[in-house]
Amino acid sequence: MVELAGTAMVPRPSDATAKRVQHQAASSGLFSRLDAVDAGQWRALADRAIEPNGYYLPDWELAVNASAPGRTGADALEARSDAALIGLMPVVSLSRAYKIPLPALVSAEPYGTLCTPLLDRASAEDAAAQIMQAARDAGARALVLREVSLDGRAIKAFNAALRGDGIRLRTLRWHLRASLNPTRDADALLHDALSAKKLKELRRQRHRLAEHGAVNCEVARTRADVGAAIKTFLTLEASGWKGRRGTALAQVAGDAAFIRRAVTALADTANCEIITLRAGNTPVASGIVLRHQNRAFFFKLGIDERFAKYSPGVQLTVELTRYLCADPSVASADSTASPDHPMINPIWRGRFAIGDVLIPLRPRDPVVAAVHAALLARQSALDWARWGVHAVRRL
Repeated sequence: MVELAGTAMVPRPSDATAKRVQHQAASSGLFSRLDAVDAGQWRALADRAIEPNGYYLPDWELAVNASAPGRTGADALEARSDAALIGLMPVVSLSRAYKIPLPALVSAEPYGTLCTPLLDRASAEDAAAQIMQAARDAGARALVLREVSLDGRAIKAFNAALRGDGIRLRTLRWHLRASLNPTRDADALLHDALSAKKLKELRRQRHRLAEHGAVNCEVARTRADVGAAIKTFLTLEASGWKGRRGTALAQVAGDAAFIRRAVTALADTANCEIITLRAGNTPVASGIVLRHQNRAFFFKLGIDERFAKYSPGVQLTVELTRYLCADPSVASADSTASPDHPMINPIWRGRFAIGDVLIPLRPRDPVVAAVHAALLARQSALDWARWGVHAVRRL
């Protein structure tokens, strides 16, 4: 027996008990290996999804699942109407996600900071209900949806499906994330976001950058162009602080394989672009942008730090802002950035709430209370650790 803060005494399942969720899943018709899901049906569902998520497009998530270290081997909770796929949520066990040996399933981390499940807009509530039932059938007592839009239509569908059972979602943590409303005029948007002094400084830096060659911005869209542009991106990213810290994509074979496979496959369906800023023939900044339906997702940015005094990352983001504002097919853009991101937040001034949500699968379940307490304790420990690091740095 173990007592967790804020909960009644409940039995603590063993690791074997937690893993049984995965074994029981094999007999559930709506729970399968992620790589066994029909990619054609998955793409069709993505086209009909009630809320876009570029990171759960099949060509992206299957590339992650195939080779990205620590993110392979995910399963899938499915929802179907007759033979059609109407809902999909990639998942891993709570034990694997957080090293908490309790019977719960967690949305699989797709190498991007968004895990909104795909739900058919014509039957979103039914799809959410089926996904939860598939988790119950697999032996799970709770679902954890991490990094989802708290005011999004997908969460509203899960709430509606739970209402009849008297169960409510529990928000574990949340923050505001930067976004862009590209339906506005770009010049007006940038003028409102940045001070006249900052805009003047950016123009001065651009003129100085032009001393190294004419400044131009190009967008790769085709498979061939994206294939060439990703090489440039990987080189730039590895040349900077990410390379020194060992976190650049090119430094890990599995990560490099995933990103090359994902961006070229998505280019075939117009779901990925790579934007590159050059001074003459020299690339100084590059960014990967995913697209899904009418939303863009700014995945990653790489810069040549030899040109750091010209703010190449900011210059590219300004160019990307202009590019998205000029495209009438884009209604919103998600920065997918961390809270208080020092570069993107001052430029993209829109905000939306994103966070992690716990979905109990049974009413008044003490195991769910244990899962909730364990997750809160884990988050508290992480927060204290981060506070300690910041405190040391201030000394």
